Amino acid sequence: MTRMTDNNPGRAKIQQLLAVIGSKAPDDSKQIEASEYDWHQPHFFNSRQMKKLTALASSLAELIAEKFAALCQHSFEVKISSTSEHFAGQFLGQDTASQGKGPVNYYLSFCTDEREPCGFVSIPPQTAKLWTTQLLGDTESKEDANRHISELEASLLFDMASLIVEAVAEAGDKCGFHPADDAITDSLPLQLKGAEEFCKITFQVRESDSETGSEAHILIFCDKLAPIVAESAQAADKLSAKDIARAIQNHIEEISIPITAQLASVAVTVEQVLNLSADDILLLDKKIDEPVLLLAAGRTLFRGRCAQSGGKYAVAITEAAFEKK
Repeated sequence: MTRMTDNNPGRAKIQQLLAVIGSKAPDDSKQIEASEYDWHQPHFFNSRQMKKLTALASSLAELIAEKFAALCQHSFEVKISSTSEHFAGQFLGQDTASQGKGPVNYYLSFCTDEREPCGFVSIPPQTAKLWTTQLLGDTESKEDANRHISELEASLLFDMASLIVEAVAEAGDKCGFHPADDAITDSLPLQLKGAEEFCKITFQVRESDSETGSEAHILIFCDKLAPIVAESAQAADKLSAKDIARAIQNHIEEISIPITAQLASVAVTVEQVLNLSADDILLLDKKIDEPVLLLAAGRTLFRGRCAQSGGKYAVAITEAAFEKK
């Protein structure tokens, strides 16, 4: 673990931020370009926790391979393609069963011992067909790939999805996850609003003697994984005072701060406000080449220029007003 020192740059910068010290105006002669930023991804886990999730996913892959081998009497290779964070809104509308638009994903939800929803296994239609035909010993089936699976195939798919849930529970140190139902569904099994944060684990499965692979996904609410990737109390007991100080600094760095962009301001009388109407022009107290202010709790943190990024208003920062010069 990185040790805390008196001249630690991160610590000094936090002290400057807390002091909120003003500084000189920016050099207007420089042209600033706005950089693109993806606002669609959540940031529930920090970098250390994401490393733990990656390690968890590796253990999960091994467990899935073992359980599939025991069920199908064949050896399997399972690899993790990605471990990422997403908002639930990215998954809404993905299934097309109600619209009759052809193949759909198949889902099995899972929950805790307290019956609290945790997430679901998502199996693409091509994967569902491959897994069930492998179990039935009909790997050369030429049937319509667009049809829905039969009741027998759905039962077999439920068995395989349940094994995946078991693997998740074991990889998560017996976290108590288990299938929430006894059937596979062809529509999202959870009522989602769109803002829920998910961890998505995508994995690829291939029989050791086959060139044909398949892909499936595990989606788990981020808050249900938080206890699994949290620092243990025993580890915290062994930390020195400087280590604890560093941990506090890391925590402070992750605290959310509401930022307000202030273009300019002006004081007007009540009479003037009452006389304002559409298409009137209200003159502000800044010239067009003066910087925009970024404020926190009414104090200036940064200065910058108006910009745009990804179809949204943005501010290209030209100066950190709180930093000492």
